[in-house]
Amino acid sequence: MIKKHVLLSILGLFIACTVGAQDNSMADEKAIVKSGNMRFTVLTPEMIRIEYSAKLQFEDRASFVVINRHLPVPNFTQEERDGYLYLTTDKLELRYKLGTYPVSNDRCNPNLQITLMRFTVLTPEMIRIEYSAKLQFEDRASFVVINRHLPVPNFTQEERDGYLYLTTDKLELRYKLGTYPVSNDRCNPNLQITLDVNGVEEVWYPGKQDPYNLKGTTRTLDRAEGDVREWLENGLLSRVGWAVIDEREPRKDGSLSLMFERDTNGGMDWVAQRKDTAALDMYFMGYGHDYKKALGDFTKIAGKIPLPPLYVFGYWYSKFQRYTEQDMRDIVNEIRSRDIPMDVLVIDMDWHRNGKTGSTDGTEWTGWSWNKALFPDPAGFISWLHDEQNLNTTLNLHPADGVFPKEDNYDALYADLAGRYSDIKADSLTNEDGTIRWNIENKDFYKAFFEHILRPHENIGVDFWWVDWQQWMIAQNEPNLGNTFWLNHVFFNDKKLQAKNRPFIFHRWGGLGNHRYPIGFSGDSEATFSSLAFQPYFTATASNVGYGYWSHDIGGHNQEGANDAELYLRWIQYGVFSPILRTHATAAGHIERRIWKYANFEQMRDAIYLRYALIPYIYTMARWSYDTGVGMCRPMYYDYPEADEAYRYEGQYMFGNDILVAPVTSSDKGTNVSEKDIWLPEGKWYEVMTGELIDGGSVVTRSFTREQIPYYYREGAIIPLYPRMMHLKKRPETLTLQFTPGARGEFNYYEDAGNNADYQTACTFTRITQNTEDGRTSCTIYPRTGSFDDMPEERAYRLEFLARNEAPTKVTFSDGTHAVYEYDAEGKKIVISVPKRACSSAITVIIE
Repeated sequence: MIKKHVLLSILGLFIACTVGAQDNSMADEKAIVKSGNMRFTVLTPEMIRIEYSAKLQFEDRASFVVINRHLPVPNFTQEERDGYLYLTTDKLELRYKLGTYPVSNDRCNPNLQITLMRFTVLTPEMIRIEYSAKLQFEDRASFVVINRHLPVPNFTQEERDGYLYLTTDKLELRYKLGTYPVSNDRCNPNLQITLDVNGVEEVWYPGKQDPYNLKGTTRTLDRAEGDVREWLENGLLSRVGWAVIDEREPRKDGSLSLMFERDTNGGMDWVAQRKDTAALDMYFMGYGHDYKKALGDFTKIAGKIPLPPLYVFGYWYSKFQRYTEQDMRDIVNEIRSRDIPMDVLVIDMDWHRNGKTGSTDGTEWTGWSWNKALFPDPAGFISWLHDEQNLNTTLNLHPADGVFPKEDNYDALYADLAGRYSDIKADSLTNEDGTIRWNIENKDFYKAFFEHILRPHENIGVDFWWVDWQQWMIAQNEPNLGNTFWLNHVFFNDKKLQAKNRPFIFHRWGGLGNHRYPIGFSGDSEATFSSLAFQPYFTATASNVGYGYWSHDIGGHNQEGANDAELYLRWIQYGVFSPILRTHATAAGHIERRIWKYANFEQMRDAIYLRYALIPYIYTMARWSYDTGVGMCRPMYYDYPEADEAYRYEGQYMFGNDILVAPVTSSDKGTNVSEKDIWLPEGKWYEVMTGELIDGGSVVTRSFTREQIPYYYREGAIIPLYPRMMHLKKRPETLTLQFTPGARGEFNYYEDAGNNADYQTACTFTRITQNTEDGRTSCTIYPRTGSFDDMPEERAYRLEFLARNEAPTKVTFSDGTHAVYEYDAEGKKIVISVPKRACSSAITVIIE
């Protein structure tokens, strides 16, 4: 960290006085530095006494203010260089112009300066910039940045002509010594950073506007109809090549990025205010158009994107409706009887009774106790979901009203809180009617609330929480604390501290840094084609702030008029290629979300089948997001940053590394065929729905029937697929691998136990390659690396080589034995069956 200067003037008044025996006004000689008429005393790393006397009569007596100067001598260095004296502690650097009076009128080049600036070079492209008039720099984690201990990049520093220059391999920072970094002179700013963006010099200074920011995301799509991109916050990427994280800039909900106070006992890190609330704290990111590196480095300082459990990527059934336990059993049985895959059943808010009155006839939004009139046996019901139906479940929560007096465990919670609260007055614990006030920003409340109210539900099998906060945005008992962010932090980390299963929550976006708490509930959008058309852009763009797991109400939440079978189908098809596939709608009797009630049911179910087939690819890409910081759904410009089409064709996106998706999001007006303009980048692209191999490097117009989804495999791609699956609790014995034509390709197939908290290390990778030269294709499945509990020891494969216009002359294994294969002339593919082999062995197949 580099410290620089700003003018500081100090006056001292001394007088003899009586002091206690324990005080000593005479400083240790080792702390004193003399220079002509100046004397400096280094008292602490953050405190320096400064004296000037033309008579060389310095005061060692006690003053009215200071009675003790005999402190332990801190570490510091002194050096004379280029006519200046430099004193440097762990916290400060003092620069004094030798032989001068310390108070001068030249603010650009003062005779005496002391550090109020701190720069931290984090990567060649990223520099932290801090200013604190109180010299109170922050080293604690913030809501955005939790790690600053990175390998130190190469950089140089130099002071020249009144400026500090910091130079990395990518950036040059210039700072006018002794000034406030934010100035109004755009032609000669006090602080600027210069970088090269594709051969063009780009200059940034504090306050510079960026009209080309590629945006991030927003808290919610509640009441969104159509394109609402004006709601989006700025993101971490820009076509100008730089972006700034300003930790002191208010978020859209009015909150600030605050600090975390570490819990040294292994508990949850808690919110804390900044030491200097007026300080500047910015991170300059100058990555040019290397968008993937920018996001990767962001997750190095802001934390990785956690990997959700495997079952999350299956189908969720959800509807806001006053279901009974029997209703839900019937729905599950109907889903299973119709061979519809499913992994999550969502239980919306009517699961609980009225905590104010105890009535089971209706409820308040907030509630914590099962309505036994609707769910007579909650534990038995959840056990049935888990053990007999292989499903996971969640309960919807609206916490804002607190805990009503007629809730289960109210008395236990009240007694616990009355004994725990240390910073809350007793009369503020409850409202006048006895309701315990919601106060999740208080750590005592968090501990007692989770112990008495939520743990009983978790103990009978509730897998995760759907936190549906829609009330006040700023916490009532902690200044500038955003409720959405804080709820996400608390609920996610509480699950993490339990260390039983993989933590995740289901809630809205809380601002930058929220990528650490997946997954996102995007709220109550309108059921229209225009709303559907906005979601591909919205979901992919959220990756620009690392938020890779939005879950939308598939089909739309609010709906006027009759059900639209075409709209629902196209929304489900989009959901197949989105992070989470969850159908949902509001509590309106005319809205139908049971797909078997539609005439085009089979097309909807086929789309869900496709989702489950893609699970091994999706899960591998989710792991890749964890490792790299790049979202699964991402804009085209990540891979093609210099192509204008990558920015203009916003309705298409990359789904992982090898699949391009351009979902149909408009009505065909009853023709059953939709035309779509799709930009295919350079190379060849395999159109999966037609089996055609299409040349890229242009915009193509393609036609698709309602059952067809426009998606493409990249040239050389290897796509792993599951066979027909009804749920994800069981791993199939055979894995299908589809090989797209190309000179070479590679895929690193990922597996783990599915819900293990130690997935970072308890996992496996299986490398798969293909190479084609002179009409001869060789594919190799390498021995698996890594391990996890109950991993399969052997596996069979079905290898499909796509877009093959003729049958092969020979197919062999590497040892020369012939492989069993068939040629599908209509589908234009070669299909090779590989019997079960040990996962620890290599398999090579050669096609000629």
